[in-house]
Amino acid sequence: MQLFLLLFALATAVISKPVEETDQSLLWGPYRPNLYFGVRPRLPQSLMTGLIWFSTVNYQSIQRSRHTCEQDDKLDSYTWSQYDPREGGVQEIKDSQNNVKITTEFLKVLGGKNGGSWAARIKGEPVDTSKPMHISTVFYTGLEGLGGLEMRNEPVPQGFEGPVTFIGSTPDLDDFTIRIEDGPKNIYVGEASLINDAVGRTGFAGYQVEQGNIWQAKKYIMDDIFARASKILEPFHSQEHKDKVPNPAFSLQVSNSIQPGSNLYVVQKTFSGPFQFDVFYESASANHQLDAESLDQGIPALTSAFTTRFKSIFPIPPSNQTTEKFSQAITSNLLGGIGYFYGSSIEDRGFSYEWDEDGETEDETPKGPKLTEPRELFTATPSRSFFPRGFYWDEGFHLLHIGAWDNALSLEVLKDWINLVDEDGWVGREQILGEEARSRVPKEFQTQVPTFANPPTLAMAVTAFIGRLKGRSSGPSDFDLGMGMGDGSAQVRMSDNARGVSSLRDIHLEDQKIARKYLNAIYLPLRRHYEWFRRTQRGHIKRYGRKARSNTEGYRWRGRSETHVLTSGMDDFPRAPAHPGELHLDLIAWMGFFSRTMKEIAEFIDEEDDAEAFAENENAIIQNIDDLHWSEKDQMYCDLGIDQEDDSYHECHRGYLSLFPLLLSLIDPSSPHLGAVLDLMSDPRHLWSPYGIRSLSLSHPEFGKGEDYWKGAIWMPMNYMALSALHGKYASVEGPYREQAKKIYAELRTNIIDNVFKEYERTGYVWEQYNAETGEGRRSHPFTGWTSLVTLIISEKY
Repeated sequence: MQLFLLLFALATAVISKPVEETDQSLLWGPYRPNLYFGVRPRLPQSLMTGLIWFSTVNYQSIQRSRHTCEQDDKLDSYTWSQYDPREGGVQEIKDSQNNVKITTEFLKVLGGKNGGSWAARIKGEPVDTSKPMHISTVFYTGLEGLGGLEMRNEPVPQGFEGPVTFIGSTPDLDDFTIRIEDGPKNIYVGEASLINDAVGRTGFAGYQVEQGNIWQAKKYIMDDIFARASKILEPFHSQEHKDKVPNPAFSLQVSNSIQPGSNLYVVQKTFSGPFQFDVFYESASANHQLDAESLDQGIPALTSAFTTRFKSIFPIPPSNQTTEKFSQAITSNLLGGIGYFYGSSIEDRGFSYEWDEDGETEDETPKGPKLTEPRELFTATPSRSFFPRGFYWDEGFHLLHIGAWDNALSLEVLKDWINLVDEDGWVGREQILGEEARSRVPKEFQTQVPTFANPPTLAMAVTAFIGRLKGRSSGPSDFDLGMGMGDGSAQVRMSDNARGVSSLRDIHLEDQKIARKYLNAIYLPLRRHYEWFRRTQRGHIKRYGRKARSNTEGYRWRGRSETHVLTSGMDDFPRAPAHPGELHLDLIAWMGFFSRTMKEIAEFIDEEDDAEAFAENENAIIQNIDDLHWSEKDQMYCDLGIDQEDDSYHECHRGYLSLFPLLLSLIDPSSPHLGAVLDLMSDPRHLWSPYGIRSLSLSHPEFGKGEDYWKGAIWMPMNYMALSALHGKYASVEGPYREQAKKIYAELRTNIIDNVFKEYERTGYVWEQYNAETGEGRRSHPFTGWTSLVTLIISEKY
């Protein structure tokens, strides 16, 4: 009880902290989302931990060792069932090939000045109880940068019995201890007589690893295991001894030795049947004493409080109650996919395609890829298995969902992206920071070019924040509703997140001064970014005899190839042949939305002259969308191309592109063009399907052809944008097409929810995209980045 009272006192004390210190609750986390489980702080060179496991049923099983999230691992599923970045959560990993279901429980306890302490519990049980389950787990901890880490236990050749303790210190973390303790009912693999007395022992090893290479821990560990196993198995190579080969559980062990100057340490345990062990990180500044009871009591309280808060933030309509656990899981996986990255990027400031060089300027910038200075980024990731890094245009959608759950967390992520805006106003579309991130990216995609853009979706996050500010009421807080203390009983949650964490989430919404301070801080770099778009992505209007009310508001994506416009985000969507004179509908629509966002920020921080200028830009763009991009002949919005006679023409392909003025709410509800756009959206011959809106018309000659990435497949962000525009504008504002918009909204929402949920139930995952003809999930999985937007759709949070 004394511990509970101490945690409550610490939690309530957080309220008075200034905003600069609010990230203490976000310092630690499983911020290595490319691993099934790995904890680190948001510090450039610091402590990193990770988990590896493999079966010891036979020697071939080690080929199925697990560490990084890989689609080729073919796991049944891995999902955070409940997770909050400020508090912790529970992840379930089902690995039928190794016949184990692993549960990782993670609990944060705030206090002190170094992000507090944390505890993790790793549990395993068989997937199929009729089959043997022999699992070896390897938990490692490594340190980079200044400081030291060492094992407190006295090494013994046979391994340890009892807890294993490490002590360490760094300039950022100060003194800390890490303790690893067994659960009460573990059973270890027998046959002790074969090799020493290893029953119930914990293996260990220490390696000296070069700076920057801790992420390669698995290689060091497996090399050690294989070297030891080779020596043990050498006498059994002969035919006469083959039937006496020792149990792999004893051969496939680390060396029980520590190299001088080690900065990577390993603790290995090999179990027979269900198992459990706990890891406790205790910060000396927090003065915590964590034990098994901390997890026994803290995790149930945490998950109960998460569910209570989730029901309030994302209410599930009675008609969709079966989707509640699903919604919690995909929200938790989005939050559990947040990572911290630090390192150099690769840039080529001199690269351009020939059609990007339109003769207007002479660029003498040296060509060739070069490493940048190291940078850091706190970011959500699209997919832990396939895209475990920051993506610009995905992030805007991520932050809509994250911001609804935790406003301050979304602003913390947004701030890191804004900090990447360089002096010219550019942000790289992929943030591949450091060698660990680059190891997951094909070489041809690693280099970023400072004239290449991506849809400016960060503006969405800003607009959503301002919307929350404007809609803030004086109603009860999370804490008042009982969401800060689980079920409201006298027992305070072990994660120390009672009133304090609730206050941190909403600190910008509760204090307008803090909100204005934040918006003022991001305004200038964001304006620089906006002007970079207007400068580098501007297209030609007058040169090709085009007529429009504005001679400046026309745009085209730089960095396209003959067959792809990767910079648009819709990689292989059909476009006109590459030409310096083409104009892209989606980009001018994005610039209209970006102008509106900049106007809203300027109004909020009283930059009246800027607000007026942004409003003029927005109006000119809306007019030019009609003047330049509407094809009366085709009754749709289109790109503009240049033919062989250098004449401008409409390049029309029915698909997501055609909908962009509606998707970004740039069409007036009374516009005669709106009816044609709604007709196209709802036509089953073209974009409408029982599973969502198709990316390309079913009747298009390229539907489903070639790479078939954006040539028909159903994508969640575009469907979310359509639903948001319909719900927030076209189905709610008086106009001649309001009833049609209402009908489309209701049916589309049902189709999306039903299909994504059905595929999750069938496969255990949400997917990057969905087949336009069958609704089946396709490509990367789990894709709990923007596909998790379905939670917002279910609860109608737009």
